[in-house]
Amino acid sequence: MKKLLLALVFLLSINLFAACGKTDKTSSKNNTDKKNITIGATSGPYSDMVSNAIKPILEKKGYKVKVVEFSDYIQPNIALGNGNLDANLFQHKIYMENFAKEHNLKLSELIVVPTAPMGVFSNKFKSVDKIADGATIAIPNDPVNLARALGVLEDSKLIKIDPKVDPLTASEKDIKDNPKKLQFKPIEAAQLPRAVQSVDVSLVPGNFALAAKMKLSDALALENMPDLYRNRVVVNTKDADSTFAKDIKAAVESSDFEKTIDEQFNGFGKPKWMLERK
Repeated sequence: MKKLLLALVFLLSINLFAACGKTDKTSSKNNTDKKNITIGATSGPYSDMVSNAIKPILEKKGYKVKVVEFSDYIQPNIALGNGNLDANLFQHKIYMENFAKEHNLKLSELIVVPTAPMGVFSNKFKSVDKIADGATIAIPNDPVNLARALGVLEDSKLIKIDPKVDPLTASEKDIKDNPKKLQFKPIEAAQLPRAVQSVDVSLVPGNFALAAKMKLSDALALENMPDLYRNRVVVNTKDADSTFAKDIKAAVESSDFEKTIDEQFNGFGKPKWMLERK
C-alpha cells in the first residue's frame, strides 16, 4: 500500500512539472507574438507619427495598438522598462544610451525615423546673412543640444568651431572664430521658442518649435542633422527580436509610412537609410 501511494505521488509530480513547463512555454510565445501592443511617445509630432503613420499599418496586420502620450522625457523610458509600454518614440541615440546606463535599463533601438531639425528663428532678421554684429543668440543650455546649435551656427557660417574638437561635444569655449561678435544666451531648450520674442535670434529644437506652433519653413536655416540626433523607435532589449518589434520596424520601412511623412510632416529630415533606398 505504501509503495502504491509513493508511485501515485511520483506520477502526480511529473504531471505537475510537465504542466508548468507547458504554461511557461505558452506564456513566452504569447509575449513574443502578442497582438495587443502599447507604444508611448511625447505629445505633439511624435505621438502623431505613431498614431497616423505607424498604427494604421500595424492594425492592417491584425494588431490592436494603444498610443500613450507623455509630456516629459523621463517617463517614456521608465514605462518601457517596467513593462507598461512595448515600444516608445521620442529620443535620439545619445539620450537613450545615457538614460539606460543611469537607470540600469536594457534598451535597444529598432529603427531611426524622420525627425524635426533644429531651426534658426528670428523676428528681427529675414535671413542668416542679415544677422547684425553683436546680436544676442539664444542657445540650449544642455550639452547635447548646445553642440547641435553650434553646429547649425557653423553651417550657417556665423562661427567656426575648433576643428580639433568633436563636434558632438562642442561647447561655447570651443568657438574659435566669432567674426560678428555674437552674444550667446544659454536657455533651457523648452524655453527657446518663447525666447524668440526677447532676443535677436533663437535656435529652437524642432520638437519644441512644433509644440509652440512654429513652422519649420519659417526658420532662417535648418539643421543638417546627423542620424545620431534623429529619434528612433526603442524597445526593451529582450523584445528586440520579437514578432511585434519586427512588424513595427517593417511598418516604418514601408512606402505607406513614407507617404504619410511626406504629406503630414513637412520639414522633417529623413534618416540616411530612407534617403539611400531611392
